[in-house]
Amino acid sequence: MAYFSPRTAADPAVFFKRGDPNDVRLGETVFTAPERYAEAEIVLLGLPQDEGVARNKGRLGAKDAPNAIRRCLYKYVSIEGLRLFDAGDTRLQGTLEATHALHRDLVRQMLRDGKCLIVLGGGNDTSYPDCSALALETEGAVLAFNVDAHFDVRADVPPNSGTPYRQLLEEGFLQPSHFYEIAYQPFANAPTYQRYLAHKGVRAYDLAAVHEIGVAALLRDLLSRSAASAVFWGLDMDVVRAADAPAVSAPNPTGLTGEEFCQIGQLAGREGRTRLFEISEVNPHYDIDDRTCRLAAAAIWHFLAAHTHFLRGRKTHDAAGSED
Repeated sequence: MAYFSPRTAADPAVFFKRGDPNDVRLGETVFTAPERYAEAEIVLLGLPQDEGVARNKGRLGAKDAPNAIRRCLYKYVSIEGLRLFDAGDTRLQGTLEATHALHRDLVRQMLRDGKCLIVLGGGNDTSYPDCSALALETEGAVLAFNVDAHFDVRADVPPNSGTPYRQLLEEGFLQPSHFYEIAYQPFANAPTYQRYLAHKGVRAYDLAAVHEIGVAALLRDLLSRSAASAVFWGLDMDVVRAADAPAVSAPNPTGLTGEEFCQIGQLAGREGRTRLFEISEVNPHYDIDDRTCRLAAAAIWHFLAAHTHFLRGRKTHDAAGSED
């Protein structure tokens, strides 16, 4: 377990303990001791940095999101059969690029170990090391969703929180036909970048189209069309309307509702090919009664519950098949 050395354990204070055997909480059942890693099926890892946001001229604070989200998540009720390991946070390096490289190595190792990952940013540049790690550990194309008010295909140099999907496309980690932009806001994206995506052959669905079709219906349809063996979900919290998620790096007056955001978490958890579920751009400095952190945590809880149910069902099916 040498690869645990370049990470920092989560603050012990985030692991809520109610002490009631009739009302057990996630903070009482999550694994944290390194020797429990092997038995875990899902691993949570944070990347507590917002240097990419600073480069992109956004408001700072996302570096504090991983523990702020944990503090809310671990107060929610426990899930029967869940085997979740909290790996803490990737240790920050001297530059954003070095931090990305280390984080990618950690994610690759955990994927190689057969884990399903939940990653908490940090800025949305987190998607670059996360998705590239999955591509490097996967045979065939990765199916990727950027659920975001922004395209994040800026041509900026050096890279920042607005460039990850351009990096992934240009470096060959993503195939355009296997990448979808979901719920973008036309007023928040320059026509230059819409033309870039169209030229590449990337399908983009704006917020109006998503609401017309229904976010769950749209995603189920796109999943059903793909034979990809692995799915990456990148959820930027600014895709949610500010009334439901005020604490983000770049807030928007309109967007997905909190309920729709949780639907995506549940849908991602039910999808058996899901390997990495990422939430980024939560900025706790601007939160109101933990509204945004609670919503991020709720989406993760729905993901955990759905994925645990899927895993238990698969094991039951495999056991029944072995008896025939």
